Amino acid sequence: MGGFFGAVSRQDCVLDLFFGTDYHSHLGTKRGGMAVCDAQDGFQRQIHNIENTPFRTKFEKDLADFHGHAGIGCISDTDPQPLLVRSHLGLYAITTVGIINNADALVEKYFSDHGHQFMAMSSGKVNATELTAALINQCDDLVSGIRHAQDEIDGSCTILILDRQGIIAARDKLGRLPVLVGQGEKGCCVSFESFAYHKLGYADAYELGPREIVRITADGWEVLSPAGEEMKICAFLWTYYGYPNSNYEGVNVEVMRYRNGEIMARDEVQKGKLPKVDYVAGVPDSGVPHAIGFSNRSGKPFARPFVKYTPTWPRSFMPASQEVRNQVAKMKQIPVPELIEGKKLLFVDDSIVRGTQLRETVEFLYESGAAEVHMRSACPPIMYGCKYLNFSRSNSDMELLARKTIQELEGDEGQNHLEEYADASTERGGCMLKAICEKMGFDSLGYQSLEGLLEAIGIDRSKICTYCWTGKE
Repeated sequence: MGGFFGAVSRQDCVLDLFFGTDYHSHLGTKRGGMAVCDAQDGFQRQIHNIENTPFRTKFEKDLADFHGHAGIGCISDTDPQPLLVRSHLGLYAITTVGIINNADALVEKYFSDHGHQFMAMSSGKVNATELTAALINQCDDLVSGIRHAQDEIDGSCTILILDRQGIIAARDKLGRLPVLVGQGEKGCCVSFESFAYHKLGYADAYELGPREIVRITADGWEVLSPAGEEMKICAFLWTYYGYPNSNYEGVNVEVMRYRNGEIMARDEVQKGKLPKVDYVAGVPDSGVPHAIGFSNRSGKPFARPFVKYTPTWPRSFMPASQEVRNQVAKMKQIPVPELIEGKKLLFVDDSIVRGTQLRETVEFLYESGAAEVHMRSACPPIMYGCKYLNFSRSNSDMELLARKTIQELEGDEGQNHLEEYADASTERGGCMLKAICEKMGFDSLGYQSLEGLLEAIGIDRSKICTYCWTGKE
């Protein structure tokens, strides 16, 4: 995934930019970057690796040297950015969030002749933000260039551009990610997460529509290109990615998760499938609010049988050694014996993707004395790797637990019946649940239905992307 933040102010904006970008650290783990523009001194930029150290600590030492009235920052799970670009459109900084599936084809189509080159990353791939800038630079102005890039890119691309006039923000053509504008006494900002600017004294001012392009200055915002009618915002923003305080399309993340858990429990009670358990619990941390909703509706008490110890190891992938990473993941799980020993537990997780860490969690619970472990997923079985963002993006769909289990049950023929397998009421769906339970050690397993998930989000269903569950755009 990735996150972004920008600010344009009548005074120095560096601190707002620093804290606003840092508040997007939950959306990426590889690179962090900031670029600022000063009316007299021009552009300054810095990029740091944040795989082993949080954004905040990496950039604190840069603050004394940074100054400017406008800036953009990003947390990236992919490419180093923001980039500084000099072209016939002038000097500007650019950052993007998304995926370009047809990057090689675009390079071949537009840039294979003599005189064009790209700086290859260590993987040999082209930096997606650099490619986006190259597409923009083919046109006579930035707005036309952004439109051209949006039309040519297969995947998604949300764009922030910083120039001497302020910030141009462009939401991807189907609005898979949010772009929000905040306004305060000192200026305006643009952000992925709304809570990031609430904490900095900005109020909600505007939410871009899909494909929309706006110019943001200290005095306000101007629509440069109108929104399109079609939207496919990512459902995982509510179930997993989004921070609890944020709102997308008017729907709060935490409230949706409570409602989602309530709907899961409601449907289980109606079908008579709710097991007798001592406690309902969430798999920390994003599974917790779903579990609270489940507990409230089912009448089963909520508890935290284990917690994560994160002060010294906030990320389980920090060490270079896989062996050390595995050990850190285990060390983070601290049991509460009084809430586990001899207890029948029902856990709710935000999703089940590959299932590796979840299987280790279940083993840890049984080793800690649990009598039964029942598992619920707050979304349907994931059948397809995401081709629009970085969630559940895999080298192969067969890495996904549901698809892998189907292949083990029925071979290639099973891949022709994915919709049936995703429905727990069918024979195939029941077989998949039973097989996963045996493989993972669950006493029972349940997935939220697609209908239940869409009900919990509560906006027009045609505006929500459900590709990873249905394979349909």
